[in-house]
Amino acid sequence: MIDALYKEEILEHYKNPQHFGKLPKFSTSSHQYNPFCGDDIELFVLYSNQKVKDISFVGTGCAICIAAASILTEFAKNKTKKELTKLNDEDMLGLLNIEVSESRKKCALLAFSVLKDCL
Repeated sequence: MIDALYKEEILEHYKNPQHFGKLPKFSTSSHQYNPFCGDDIELFVLYSNQKVKDISFVGTGCAICIAAASILTEFAKNKTKKELTKLNDEDMLGLLNIEVSESRKKCALLAFSVLKDCL
C-alpha cells in the first residue's frame, strides 16, 4: 500500500512537475543528456547569500527522470550550497522513496548530476 502511494507521488511529479520552466534570471545553469535513454535535463539556479533562492528545470525524459528533477528542485530550494554539496547519490535516491533498479539509476540521478555541476 505505501509503495503504491510513493509510485503515485512519482507519477504526480511526472505529470505536474514542480519548478518546471526556465528562470528569467539565474546565477548558473547546467545541462546534461543521457544518450542511452534520451533523458535531457537543464537546471537553472539563482543564488543569494550562498543559498538557492530559486531553482527550476526544463527537459524531457522518463517518469523517474522528470519526477526526480521535480522532487530535487523542491528539496534544494532555500538550501545552502554547503548543505547541497554534502548530498550523495544515495541521499538523492532516498528522496524518491521508491526502489530504483540498477538500470534506472541513471534516470533517477541525472538531475542530481546536473545540480552538482551548478554547485
